[in-house]
Amino acid sequence: MTATTSPGGTAQLAGHEVARIGYGVMQLGRPGTDRDSQLELLRTAARAGVNHLDTAQFYSDGRCNELIRDAFPSGGQVVVTKVGAEHGPDGLRLAQQPAQLRAQVEANLASLGVDQLDVVNLRRADIGPGLIAEGDQVVDLDDQLAELISLRGEGKIGALGISNVRADLLRQALPAGIACVQNSYNLLSRDAEPVLDLCRENEIAWVPYFPLGSAFDLGQDVTGHPVVTGIAGELGVTPAQVALAWLLRNYSGTLLIAGTATPSHLLENIEAGQVQLPAEAVAALDRLG
Repeated sequence: MTATTSPGGTAQLAGHEVARIGYGVMQLGRPGTDRDSQLELLRTAARAGVNHLDTAQFYSDGRCNELIRDAFPSGGQVVVTKVGAEHGPDGLRLAQQPAQLRAQVEANLASLGVDQLDVVNLRRADIGPGLIAEGDQVVDLDDQLAELISLRGEGKIGALGISNVRADLLRQALPAGIACVQNSYNLLSRDAEPVLDLCRENEIAWVPYFPLGSAFDLGQDVTGHPVVTGIAGELGVTPAQVALAWLLRNYSGTLLIAGTATPSHLLENIEAGQVQLPAEAVAALDRLG
């Protein structure tokens, strides 16, 4: 795959060359959805040049992983999964203890049908958005990393990533060999800028989630912001494409994993890699932060 056929160009992820626009599968696999259409959506992404998928066993209780397995029985995708939560009797709950992390790695291996996970992100729970660790779920980072490093040594994990972290925790994790960082970050919400700076300094892949805004923060209407919509109108593209193009321009190691269950939105996100933002538009977008 070359830069001309890779949405957004290419970047390195754990030793793999991947398209900078990937696909997050979290919205797939929900009860009542059509399995065949979701398999075709994954294959459509691959035909468009996507070769980086983001998933987790705790997305739809393993069904997202099973869709990836069945859509690509011969592989061909760099699959990044994550650990740190699991399904319980009352829904999603944290699972931060080392033994729980190991169990989640095993569950991901089984549902994806592979012998090794390309990349595993440790999803920390010190800060929002989402669940915050309490009680026995408050676990020292070094203890978690020791378990994941052991799994890497056993060949069950190819590379380690980390998610939802402050800059101090990323610094603490660096000696473990961190391939990528996933944090909430977009045009209107840039609290994770110090983490992004560390990724730049250490040439670590940066994977911003909630790139168009967060359901946890009703003030993050990125695609409805008048500056974004104005630039989109001038360029003849969508506001979402403007927001995604800005993220790609912000750091050459940025990898996007915007998720959708709609074919038209999937192709719209992929086409964001072709959007060229004029200097004055970039300056206006930079000021939003």
